[in-house]
Amino acid sequence: MQTLFSELTSFAREAGEAEITGEVRAITGITLTAVGLERVLGIGERCIVHGSDGPVHAEVVGLGSHGTELLPFGSWRGVAAGDRVEVAIGRDVIRPDESWKGRVISASATPLDGKGHLPEGNDPRPLRAAPPGAFDRKRIGPKLATHVRALDVFTPLCQGQRLGIFAGSGVGKSTLMAMLARYTDCDVVVMALVGERGREVQDFIASDLGPEGMEKAVLVVATGDEPPLTRRQAAWTAMAVAEHFRDQGQHVLLLMDSVTRFAMAQREIGLASREPPTAKGYPPTVFSELPQMLERAGPGPAGKGDITAIFTVLVDGDDMNDPIADAVRGITDGHIVLDRKIAEKGRYPAIDLLASVSRTLPDCHSDVEYTLLTAAHKALAAHADMEELIRIGAYRAGSNPELDRAIAFAGPCEAFLSQRKAEHTPPQSSFAEVAGMLDRAGISPG
Repeated sequence: MQTLFSELTSFAREAGEAEITGEVRAITGITLTAVGLERVLGIGERCIVHGSDGPVHAEVVGLGSHGTELLPFGSWRGVAAGDRVEVAIGRDVIRPDESWKGRVISASATPLDGKGHLPEGNDPRPLRAAPPGAFDRKRIGPKLATHVRALDVFTPLCQGQRLGIFAGSGVGKSTLMAMLARYTDCDVVVMALVGERGREVQDFIASDLGPEGMEKAVLVVATGDEPPLTRRQAAWTAMAVAEHFRDQGQHVLLLMDSVTRFAMAQREIGLASREPPTAKGYPPTVFSELPQMLERAGPGPAGKGDITAIFTVLVDGDDMNDPIADAVRGITDGHIVLDRKIAEKGRYPAIDLLASVSRTLPDCHSDVEYTLLTAAHKALAAHADMEELIRIGAYRAGSNPELDRAIAFAGPCEAFLSQRKAEHTPPQSSFAEVAGMLDRAGISPG
């Protein structure tokens, strides 16, 4: 009996060290079907497919009676039926380190900036992790100084808050994100450029962020030409890096540009694994993945730091009711709307103050600040209601004293809201300017 037990132990040890492999059965589009691995692989696990052009890393996206379905972190070029498929262990974990600040990395946590080796820390972080429990989190913290006048006064940002920036293409999302990265009070900035144009990455780092912004930043980059798995993983990698710094007790500013491209990558993955398309072609997994990712940001557990998160949403055709925009708006703690018409007038950031909301109001402002905000908001709303009549000259000055005061306030306020990316204004100065403009327009707050 003792001999039999010894032989079984030796066999189990040898089997544990054995290489588990299957083979390629078929490739349709970007989906590869492998056989021989059905009993050892689950959804989300990794494989290496050995083709004639070299190994291709892949992820399991579907299981069925016909075999295991894989999508590549690259291209299937050179892969043929019968090629070996090997199970890969431990490739969905990264090890962030303090030395990553100031570096640019890929979705797989390899250096992209030509600065040499990227040291690994002692804190293994899974790319996909559960968010803190609802009753394990702290409450949203104090107000942050972003030094962006329109935000500090009208849509304030608090520590641990999650805010969405909604805009069409070319309206100034990236520039606003760069201003937040440069001037917001935080310990570290983690920025994910998901599906970004390749030529714009270096321009963004050199022109928008600059040395001042890069000093405390970790950039995770996946360009638009990369496979959908890589683009999706860039968002997960950035979130895992942010969680590492949060658990070190640091306050993290997470900037993700854009959530829409993350959703588009997930749409490609879902459709390739034969999910049914729903709203605008997005399969159901897109709307389950969004909250799973976005909820990982926010206030951390007691004794740890927080992740203040800004997510950009590229709205299709400037439609603010786009399915992704609608889903993100329901998850986040407020939204900033950038308007193309405002941008065309030359005012940047092109924030539509009347359409933007911060759900931390009114508690995050002092009583005096909130009174100033309310008076300014009311004057801008009155001006917006009559803007067309004013433009065509149909309104006669003096016929409505309240509107006259609103007109007197709106002009200077437009100049106040316009801010170049190199400018930064302390919140106290911004509120003092608003108080002065209201006083000169004859508007009494309160």
